[in-house]
Amino acid sequence: MAKSVREDKVKIGREFETVFYSNPKKESPFRFRATLMDDRRAPKVILCNDSRIQPGQRARVRIVSIKKPASIDRGHLEVEFLSQVTFRLDDSLYVDPVLSKKLQALLETGLNILLDGPQGSGKTVLSQKIAEALGLEYVFFNCSSVYEATDFLATVQIRATASGQVEAAWIPTDILRALEAAVESPERRFLVFLDEFNRCREMARNGIMPALDATRKMYNPLTGSTINIPDNVLWIAAINNGAQFTGTTNVDPAQLDRFAPLKMTYPPASEEVRILAERYPLVSRGDIDRVVNVANAVRADKELRAQLSVRATQEVCMLLGHPNFEDFEGDAVVELIKTSFCGRFAGSWDDVTTDAGLVWEVVVRSLNL
Repeated sequence: MAKSVREDKVKIGREFETVFYSNPKKESPFRFRATLMDDRRAPKVILCNDSRIQPGQRARVRIVSIKKPASIDRGHLEVEFLSQVTFRLDDSLYVDPVLSKKLQALLETGLNILLDGPQGSGKTVLSQKIAEALGLEYVFFNCSSVYEATDFLATVQIRATASGQVEAAWIPTDILRALEAAVESPERRFLVFLDEFNRCREMARNGIMPALDATRKMYNPLTGSTINIPDNVLWIAAINNGAQFTGTTNVDPAQLDRFAPLKMTYPPASEEVRILAERYPLVSRGDIDRVVNVANAVRADKELRAQLSVRATQEVCMLLGHPNFEDFEGDAVVELIKTSFCGRFAGSWDDVTTDAGLVWEVVVRSLNL
């Protein structure tokens, strides 16, 4: 049963999400009725009469009137319709609730989005989930392959002709193919994900800037002309910030200004445990707790200042559930953490002068070995 919203939290002006259905009381002046506030049971029935409401679909509303506010179980909440909720992530990926609300608003307005977070915090997976939730065709592009501004749309390939002569030919990228398809078929919608956006040279990034502002154009090296970017193309970029990431360059303020930034981080321990438990049901809850506790100890260690991705905890749990480790002699959790966690850092687990050795010291303290 859904938890209830406390009466003192129900105030005029509060916004929340709910799902309306047709009001069974035909004599009521309100056509639509709901009983939940942000997936919690409302203390009073929720009523609205806005024709934009789609029964059975999530909607965002605001309380405008509370009838019989002194009564706990009587009266109703009259709300005004704000928007239909067209985007909702499933529970297989944790997104901070505030970030999720901002993300939804940005997607509704069509702004470019910049996902900024540590490695393995779910940036790529989030972009894929967005495409799935909105029914968009997903285009992945790794910006580390970009050396010249034109590389976003086409690359030069040297090849031999039938006569044996060597010629240079422009090869379109997946971005260019998607843009051309978006122009030709307005009913198709695309999400272009620019991964590792700060791994290409700053001057090269300037080539894509006109596509990300009001200009909405890019130079097409195949035709020597510009290509207009239609509204059915959404841009999301991802960056890893920090001195520990080799090969990255700073994204200057003018480039950053083309995006609405969203800061991502690792999920809270309870959420990481929940996700791992659902994904790997053969692994005991106790083992998952140990894995996540060690991971968070590594992430929080001030001397290490390490970024241990959720891929590391997923790897350990995946191996724990594998038949090869059913009859493992010894503590499989310890041995797998040794290789899967320490192996992600330079050096050896048994050498305390290396990063891997420092990680192992954190593991030993965390597990009381």
